[in-house]
Amino acid sequence: MLSRWELAYGVIGWTAGMTLATFVVAIPARAQSNRGDYLFFVGSGFLCQTDDSSACPAVAKSADDSTFELSGAGTFNAKSKSVTAVGTFTHKSPNGSTLETGIWMTNELVSFESYGVARDVLMREGWAFGPSEFGPRRMPMLLGSVPAGGLAVLRIRLLPMWGPSRNAVLQVNCALGKVPDEHPTDGIRLTLEGGGEFDQEPSGRTMFVFTRPGASPAPKSPATGDQTNPPSAQAQQ
Repeated sequence: MLSRWELAYGVIGWTAGMTLATFVVAIPARAQSNRGDYLFFVGSGFLCQTDDSSACPAVAKSADDSTFELSGAGTFNAKSKSVTAVGTFTHKSPNGSTLETGIWMTNELVSFESYGVARDVLMREGWAFGPSEFGPRRMPMLLGSVPAGGLAVLRIRLLPMWGPSRNAVLQVNCALGKVPDEHPTDGIRLTLEGGGEFDQEPSGRTMFVFTRPGASPAPKSPATGDQTNPPSAQAQQ
């Protein structure tokens, strides 16, 4: 018989997988329709395709060594402060025991400080998204998208498998571009509403991807037998 935690992880994994799969499909369309949007990734996706096991998930730690492990992705507009994001979390005690696990989501961007784009960082042809247990997924490359650094502050909702939901403030820092001295590395910080400060950043990769104004969707392959030349970039505008 499955234990309580095995069952919890199974349900959380299935729910998060379905949520993330739906969400990932919506990200490229939104980024292409709202010029100047940012995509962002927290301990997930192509960030995990490295030999560095500390890249995923992103971890925030408190003074007593309790931790929150987060993975997820979203999109936001820095000007309008509109945001949509979703992911998973695991709260662990100082000895590593799992206290709770669940899903987090947000629709409130408190602030965003841009460090500028990082043109020297090469983006891959396609992005695999989601923890390995959800299976690999590919996302089409957005033309005109560039990696960028910055500090995003989000108000999020934690929805655990058991127990009441609660609010928290999540800081996501990506150390690309002109990085300030006080935020030299990638990482996350979490402040729980009602008490609980996880302000240490022991591990985890993050990234913002800026969709530059004027970026257009990836071109579709012409139909068989279609000899018409594709329109120029100037004609598309």
